Amino acid sequence: MDAIVELTETGSSLAANNLRIVEEILSSTTRFIANNTAWKDNWKRHKIENIAILLQGALAAEGMVGLKMNLREQDLPAIMKILPALKTPSISRLTLSGWIAVEVIIEERAVKKIIPQLKRAGAEGIIEYPLNKLIY
Repeated sequence: MDAIVELTETGSSLAANNLRIVEEILSSTTRFIANNTAWKDNWKRHKIENIAILLQGALAAEGMVGLKMNLREQDLPAIMKILPALKTPSISRLTLSGWIAVEVIIEERAVKKIIPQLKRAGAEGIIEYPLNKLIY
């Protein structure tokens, strides 16, 4: 066999089989489509919009994680200098006087660099968790 046509997203299966991309025939994107009759029905339109919101949320969450941590309130300025945030971190008081919990959504690729910095700045009980959906 001299060549094949393959549908690929990342190309990893090609590389695993010692194949290489010679030419891109076409690019495609995913579309969510509803017919006009369904769109005119309010109940169906509501369901279609719900599905679209959930799909967009799943796509937005790709490559993002949540970080949660506890810290002394006095350490917050140093922690805020380290944390990139989607908007601003959520901050809650803990039952232990002078302590707060901070929660933020960040890009997963930044976690390896940021967690050691957070620890050195006084953060404790740092939790990283995956996101299934991120709805703006």
